[in-house]
Formats: sequence, C-alpha cells, structure tokens
Amino acid sequence: MATRMLSTSSSGSSFSSVLEETNGCADMVLLEEITLGSIVQNLKTRYDSGGIYTYIGSVVVSVNPYRTLLIYDQDYISLYQSKSMLELPPHIYAIVDEAYRSMRDKNVDQCIIITGESGAGKTEASKLSMQYVAAVSGKGAEVGRVKEQLLLSNPILEAFGNAKTIRNDNSSRFGKYMDIEFDFKGDPVGGIVSNYLLEKSRVVGQNTGERSFHIFYQLLGGATTDVLEMLHLQKEVYSYHYLSQGGCSYILTMDDSKQFHATIEAMVVIGFSPEDISCILEMLSAILNLGNAKFKGHTLPNGSNACKLDNLKYVTYACDMLGCSRELMEESLTKRSVETKRDYVLKPLSATEGAHARDALCKAIYGRMFSWIVGKINSSIKANSLVRKKKCMGVLDIYGFEVFAENGFEQFIINYCNEKLQQVFIELTLKSEQDEYEREGIQWTHIDYFNNAVICELIEHPKQGILAYLDDECLRPGETNDDTFLDCLNKNCVGHAHYQSRAMKEFYSDSLMRRNQFRLLHYAAEVTYGVEGFLEKNRDLLYKSLSQAMYACDRPLLKELFPEGSPDGNSIKRPLTAGFQFRTSVAELMKNLLSKNPNYIRCIKPNDLKEPRKFDEDLVRHQASYLGLIENVKVRRAGHAYRQLYEQALARYKMLSMSTWPVWKGRPKDGVKEVLKSIGKHSEDFSMGRSKVFIRSPKTVFELEELRRKRVEEIATFIQRMYRGWVKRRRFKALKRAQLVFSTHYRTHVCVKRYRKLRNAAIVIQKYFRGWTARKELRRLKKGIKAKMAVVTIRKYYRMWKLRRELKRRINKKKTIWAVVVIRRYFYAWKLRRALRRRGSKKKEVWAVGVIAKYFYGWKARRLYREMRRGVKMIAAAVVIQKYCRGWLVRRALKRHTKESAKPIIAAFMWKAMCFKYLEYLRPHLPSKSPIGGKWPNPPIYLREASDHLRNMYHSWRCKALRDYYNENANEKRRMTEKARASSLFLGKKALYPRSVKIPFKADRINLRNDPRWTKLVTETHEQRVIWADVVQKINRSDAKKVPMVLAITGNSFMLLDPKSYALKYRVDLNNLEQMSLSPFSDSIFVMHIKPSRIADPSYAKGDFMFQNPNVIEMVTKLHAVIKESVKKTLPINIAKEIQVRFKADEPSCAVTFHHTGMVYSPVCKRKGSTIEIVT
Repeated sequence: MATRMLSTSSSGSSFSSVLEETNGCADMVLLEEITLGSIVQNLKTRYDSGGIYTYIGSVVVSVNPYRTLLIYDQDYISLYQSKSMLELPPHIYAIVDEAYRSMRDKNVDQCIIITGESGAGKTEASKLSMQYVAAVSGKGAEVGRVKEQLLLSNPILEAFGNAKTIRNDNSSRFGKYMDIEFDFKGDPVGGIVSNYLLEKSRVVGQNTGERSFHIFYQLLGGATTDVLEMLHLQKEVYSYHYLSQGGCSYILTMDDSKQFHATIEAMVVIGFSPEDISCILEMLSAILNLGNAKFKGHTLPNGSNACKLDNLKYVTYACDMLGCSRELMEESLTKRSVETKRDYVLKPLSATEGAHARDALCKAIYGRMFSWIVGKINSSIKANSLVRKKKCMGVLDIYGFEVFAENGFEQFIINYCNEKLQQVFIELTLKSEQDEYEREGIQWTHIDYFNNAVICELIEHPKQGILAYLDDECLRPGETNDDTFLDCLNKNCVGHAHYQSRAMKEFYSDSLMRRNQFRLLHYAAEVTYGVEGFLEKNRDLLYKSLSQAMYACDRPLLKELFPEGSPDGNSIKRPLTAGFQFRTSVAELMKNLLSKNPNYIRCIKPNDLKEPRKFDEDLVRHQASYLGLIENVKVRRAGHAYRQLYEQALARYKMLSMSTWPVWKGRPKDGVKEVLKSIGKHSEDFSMGRSKVFIRSPKTVFELEELRRKRVEEIATFIQRMYRGWVKRRRFKALKRAQLVFSTHYRTHVCVKRYRKLRNAAIVIQKYFRGWTARKELRRLKKGIKAKMAVVTIRKYYRMWKLRRELKRRINKKKTIWAVVVIRRYFYAWKLRRALRRRGSKKKEVWAVGVIAKYFYGWKARRLYREMRRGVKMIAAAVVIQKYCRGWLVRRALKRHTKESAKPIIAAFMWKAMCFKYLEYLRPHLPSKSPIGGKWPNPPIYLREASDHLRNMYHSWRCKALRDYYNENANEKRRMTEKARASSLFLGKKALYPRSVKIPFKADRINLRNDPRWTKLVTETHEQRVIWADVVQKINRSDAKKVPMVLAITGNSFMLLDPKSYALKYRVDLNNLEQMSLSPFSDSIFVMHIKPSRIADPSYAKGDFMFQNPNVIEMVTKLHAVIKESVKKTLPINIAKEIQVRFKADEPSCAVTFHHTGMVYSPVCKRKGSTIEIVT
C-alpha cells in the first residue's frame, strides 16, 4: 500500500463471509495442503480477483495492490464496525475492530504489529489502522482535538523520517511504535511515539534514484522566496551536494509544495511554537549549506596532514543559521581535540577526515533534531494525568527483513530486530493456541517449528554475542578496525551452526562470500554481511570539539541537543555504542509487546516494479518464507483446522438437521453435536470444548459448507416458492378488484354515452324546428319592411332632385360675377406691365453711370494705397536704423565713462529672464490636483522663498477646489470622512490598514436591505437603518473553531443572524459595547467587549464576541462613527498582541495571544486551557 488506497461507497455490493469466499481460500488455515507453494498460489488467486487481504486465523496478510482500491470509505468503516471477523470478507478494518473492541470491552491492552519489507505497505496500513480507530471511537471537543493531534503527527513524522527509495516512494527510514491511550469509555485521551534507528546516513548520501528525507525537498519547493532568502537557500535542488547524489529531485505522486504547507500547519496544530518551527528550518538550512563546504588538504612542516575550508560562503551561511562564529566552526571542522585526564591536544585533520567530521556533524544534528521532534509530539499528545484508568492500543510500524547485494551494519541491526519480532510472534502465537486448548479442555498437540532463539542468542548474548564482540572491539585499547572485528568473530563463532565465514574450511573457497564478509543463517534467509564500517557506525562518535562548538551556539535548541558539549559537564567517559542502545531499545519494545495482546498484519510486496496487477511468485514466495506464514498456519491448526463458538456454529449449521431446524430449544453444545451426528460425522472428526467446537480436517469444514450451501438452496427454493405463490395470489386479488372497478366504470361509461347521444339528438331536432319558425316569421316581417322602404326611397330621390335643380340655378348666377372680376384683374395687370417697360430704359442708364464711377474711385484708392505703403516701409527702416544708432551711441558712452552704471541694468534683465524661465518650467510640471498627490518641483536656490509662496498658493487653490467638489457631492464627502476616521484609528497601528485604503467602504455588502427575510425581521426589531452588514466567522469559545454568521450593525444595536434563515441569534445595544480589540498584525480578527454589568445580567448568557472578517477596518470605522453619533461617546479601540476576553460571567477571562510568522496564509486558531493561540 505504498500508493494510497482510496475509498468509495459500498452501496450495491454484496459481501460473503470468510467461509463462503469462492476466490481462493479466505482463511489459509482451511487449506487442504499446507505448503509454501499452496500458500503463494492461494495469495495469487485472491490477488488476481481483487482480494488483497487474506486471514491466517486472526492474522491478516496484506498484498500491496499498487493502485487505488475503493474499499476504505465511511460506508466500509460502518460495515465492519462491531462485526465478527468471519462475517465479512477479510479486511484490515476487521482485525483493528477486533483489537479495539477487546481493548474497550475486556480491558485487555492490544498491539497491532505491522511487518514486511520496504514497499509492502506498512506505513499505509498503520495510517488505515489509526483512521479506523479515530472513526469508531467517541465524539466531543476534547476527543476531537486528541484525534486531530494523533492523526496530524503522521505528516510530521513522514516529512522528517520518510524518503524515496528504489522500492518505495514514501519509505519509512525509521521504526515507529505508537501507543494510543484510551479512557474507560474507549475514547482516545493521548498517545506516546517511540522511534528506532533513524537512517541518518541518508542525510549525507543516497543511492542512485533515491532521495534524502522529504523535508529538505518540501522546504526548497514550498517556502516563499522571502523565507528562502532569510534561510540563505535557493530553490534549485541540485545546488546542494547532499541532495544531488541520488539524481532524483521530485516524485510524480507527491507535491512537495503542498506537503510543506501541510507539514507546517500540522506542526502548528500539534503545538510547535513559531520559534520552534523557525529553529528547525534554520537547522535544515545549516545542514544543506554545510554539505557544500569543501576541504583542501595540505602538509604541515612536521609532515602531518592538515586541511582548510576552501569555500567559506556556505560555512558563513551555516554559522548564521546556527548562531556561532565562522572561526569556531572552521576550527572544529579542521581540527579535533584529543583529551585525557591531564592533557588537551588539538590534532589537525586531513581533507578526508574533515569531510567525515562534517558529515558526522550533519547526521548528529538531524538525528538529534528528529528525536527532539518526536519528544515534542509526545509532550503535546500525552494523556492527561487526571485520567486514572487508561487502556492502551499500540501500533508498530517497523522495517522488514532486508537482503541486498551488499549488506552492512544497518541491515544487520534491522534483521536482528526482525529475528526478535519473529521469536515473539512464534512464542505468543503458540502460547495463545496452547492457552485456548487448555481453556477448552482439549489435548495439546506438539508442533515442530523452527525456533530462532538460537540466532537471537548468537547476536545478543551479553558476553558471547556478535553485538558484545563488536562493543569489545570498539572499546578495547590498541589498533582496532573492521578486520580485527571479523577475526574476533571467526575466533569465537566458527563453531556455531548459524554462522559462516571464509575462515571455516568448508567455506574457504566459497566464491559468493569475500574475505571481509560473514554469513548468518536467519530464520528467513541466509544473509552475507560486509564488516566494512561496522566499528565506525557502532561507535557513532562525534568529535568533542564539534559538540562543544554546537553547545556554544546562540540557539537554545542546540544546547538542548548537545548537552555533552557543556563546559560544566565535561567527561572523558565513552558514550554508549549504537548497537548497545538499539539492543536495549529492542528489549524494551519486546517487553512492551509481551505485555499486550498482539494482532498481526503481514505486508507483502507483489513485485519490485511497483506495478498494479502483477504478481511475482518467486518474490512473494521469498517473503512468505521469511515472514513465517507456513509456521503460522501450522501453529494455528495444531491438529484442528477450524474452531467456532457453539452459538455461532449452531446458528450457521442448524438447518442441516431436522431436529435443530428451525429452532433448537436445548443447549447450543448439544445442538452442534446433534447436527454433526445427523450428517454422519464421528467423534474422531471433531472435539467438543467447553465453549467451542474444534473440527480436525479442512475437508470436514468444506463438507459442512457444501451441505449448508445445498440446504440453503433448498430453503431458498422453498422460500421462493412460497413467496411467488403469495405474490401471485396477491396479484390475482388485485386483478379481481381491478376487474370489478373496470366493469363498474365501463357500464357507467356506456350509460353516459347513450344519454349524451339521445340528448344531442333532441337538441338537433329543437334547433331545426326553432330555425324553421324563425325563418317563417322573418319572411312575414320582410314583406311589411319592403313596403316601407320603397316609400322612403322614392321620397329621398325626389328631395335630391329638387336640391340639384336649386344648386344649378344659384351656380349660374355666381359664374357671371366671377368672370367680370377676372377680366378686370387681367386688364389692370396689362396696364401695369406697360408702365414698367417705359420706366426701365431710364434706370439702366443711371445704373451704368454708377458702375463706371465705382471702378474709377477704386483705381484711385489702390494707387494711393501703394504710395502710402512705400512711405511706411521707409519710416520703419528709419526707425530701426535710428534705434541701432542710439544703442551704439549708448554703448560707446558706457564703455567710455564707466562700467559700474551698467551692472544694475544687466542684473535686472538677467533676474527677470531667470524668473521667466523658471515659471515656464513650472507650468507643465505642477503636481496633480489632489491635495496629497505629487511632489513640488525643486526650485533654484535663489527662488526658494518665491517657490514656497507659490506652493502654498497652489495648495490652497487645490484644497478649495476639493472642498467645492465635496460640497457638491455629499456621498463622496461622507466616504472621505470615513477614510479620514480610519486613518486616525489605524495608521501606524494595524498592519492590515494600508491594504484597506484603496478599497471603497460599503455599508451593506450582502444587500441585506432588499432581502425579504430582513424586512420580516425589521417588523419585529424596529431596526430599519443598516449601518453595516456582512458575513463574519464567529470563533467559538470552547474549541476556537469558526462558524459563519451574519453581523448587522444598525443605528441602535448590532445583531448576529443565522446565515441561511436570518433568524436572530443575539442582539446587543450599542451603549452596552465597552470597547473593540484587534491585533497589530495583518490578520482580520477582532473582539467586541461587552460591559461587565451587561455580562453579569442573568438574562444575558453571552459575554464578549470574537469574529474574523476581511473588512475589519471598514466595520470598526463605521461602528466607531455610529456610536459617536447615536450614543454620544467615543468607542475605545485596543490594539495589542494579547487580549483578555471574557466569554461568560461565570467563567474567568481568557487570554488571546497572536503570533506572527508570515508562513501561514490564514489565521490558525487553537485553544489550550484558558489561552487561545492565533498564528498568522
């Protein structure tokens, strides 16, 4: 499950029990043939059909699908909750539910042990286990907080402890054991995380295709440019030696930027302070910069080798992050201190030794920082000491058995741990089976299995074990190296049956094992170890000078990580070796596991290519072998393949006997015996315990299942027959009732149809009869009307004839008069035209004389104009000549008499010219018309006073123009007044204020006035004037979580409304508002303090309110103005990093503290006791 297995709804799916599974054998205890091949084949059959989980009794075997499976959503959690493991198909939820219910109901501490090699899905299995426990446990604010912290510890540990390897993109490079503590109700109250053997060597080097720990890449990919500059880092991964050796900078399935922000937010929620987070990032930066430091070797005059740092830039960056001087760091990396009881000597280091010292320092910083982070998580998630009765469930996610082409000290330690786990597994499984047989009164059958206690003894014996010999070589005086350690092993371990080396005669010519190697025959496989680096890694030493240099740094965290560097606590005593520490940790872990009831999840990797639907049988066979699956099956069977409680067995198989079906009224044990006898089973086929029935052969179980299947089919057929008969009878009765209804409706329809037909016929007959009668009457009436019409027509035509005759007579008389008038008009016109023709000849003569006179006068005028123009030019020329002559005379007189008299004149001329030039320059460079806009042009030195007067005049003119504009625009004047008020309240006090300057203020941001729900509320509260309204986030007093609400400020009060129905939640008069409180940072959180007298009022249950809204500047400004207008008082505004809030009258005040980091995009609120921390 290296790739995350997603979930989907299970609706529409059918689930069969373990015994009814048809795709392979769901519980491998029921396999007919118990061999490694049959186990692998069964796993392959189930894997090909989509079943990744298989049982071995109560052990779950999980095969990584390398794809998303939709079997992990809330529906599946509900499906497996409080169910027996045999009721549903195998699933990881089933074993976790079994462990959780045993812990909760029986008060038995549980542990879930997850094993398997890298890439088999151990990390994902541990996540799913914790996810299931969090989902099925209790609810509540405190329980929710504990769950959140427990689940959020995973992203932090994965970021700092996981890395990409060739086999796995998210491989855990440390062992993790988490104890989750519960109260008597089964609700989580805390936890403890233990870590084992972090792979510190990955910090300084990786194999090809691998990466270092995730946090380095998350930091470079997710931090902002400002943060990286502050840390002296750059985004390019290949710029750093420690990150470029693997040649892999990104993972396709992982977004480093998003993971970085998720890690930071998880650390904030867990309880890391901004100073802690900043210090951790500085440590990471120091490691990356120290990795780029290079050493240049040289020879001293005495012939010894020495070195010096070549590129000091990165060392300077690292020292800046660590808070120490560069000289101290340079001396610590190039020299080592050799200290005895009397002397203290500084010995120079060669270039190679200096690089080793640098790598050792970086590994020590990271390893100790990781342990400190685990301790910090433990201090945050630890259970409250007030909880007396605690139950515990542990989850162990530890490295699996490792066999590589080259195996070193790390593989030796890891395989030793797996040997101990295998030993505990066999012992606990055998003990569990033997205890169950004794409880049931059944004889125990001895089982032959490989007991790996002899291998554990070979490794961990306190005097004659490999780890003891390794510690002796590290501590004994004289020259020691890896070869002397191998000689020691060959001398003392050659006779052991599970130890092999080239020093033994039978393996002297073994070509698969080199001279510097030895081989151990583990329970899983033979592993050949190379002794190179065993002594150095076991010592895990850090030069004393480096520890002292780290303790001398300014960072308090480094003093805590390197206490041995303190001058007050100097000791020449050697520290404990890595092997001894790990052996002690494993012993404590085994003791812890033995005190709990174990539940095993065995993870198997189907292929090395991380491809879905590909099953490598050889690889799976190898894993099944070293996981001890075949021994597990044998131990589980122990002479009996299947066992079940009498009640469950009777409920499942009672239909096989007519005496027990359908109801058995006796004891369940007698009922089960009756069922087995009725199918012909003898007493040698089964054993009857006190509460369970034990069946010897899987064949008997399958026979029972086959008989049950056939009987179920018969019962199902009978039920179907009865059901179908009932359905048919019900349908017949329904049809009969329908036929009666149909007949009734049909007869009614026929009668209605016949009635309508007769009625329509009667209507037609009536219609025709009435028509005939009407036409007859019409004909009678028409005869009388025609006679009358004839008389009228004759009379009309007679009268018209008389009228036309009278008109003709009158028209003839008018025409005569008109003709006389026309003749007279034409006569008068002829006489007039004749008189005009006589006068026309005289007028033409007069006109010709006028035209000739006009041309003559024009010629004379043009001639006179030309003469005058010549005279003017001559006069102008004379004036110019006169002017130049006078000027020459003046200049000659000035030169002859004195030059001093000309200076005032020239100065006055020059002054006027410069003033004119400045005014010409000033005109196009004047500032804008805004009273605060633009910069006044710099004047010459000699015109500064005049420039000040001009600037004041121009500013007065701009202000007057602006006043005139605002007097004409009332709305703009009101907005400017609000902006001025906001400036007086927040300028230089609130970091959010500059962003609000350019945003126009609005009164109603959600259009509240036009909402019918508000109109209805107005009739109840009589608050019609809306000063300000918007959706705000109300911060709860109990858990500091945010709830959306509508805040409406009116002329007399402020109200909190439900955002959906606008139902009134709270209403507070403005005169009861004591003050407003905000932080000086850029967050949008504000507190409205209510008067203490109002809080103490029994009718008022609430106290102060705390909200978040991006328009906080606008809201506070408008509230400040309306209180001054309506209440006639000034509202105090408190801006501070810590605010005292009193949520209720009967509760003490709560301190709200603000921390500004610049790395959190939205404020994170978290309540701890009587303190609410807000990180921005």
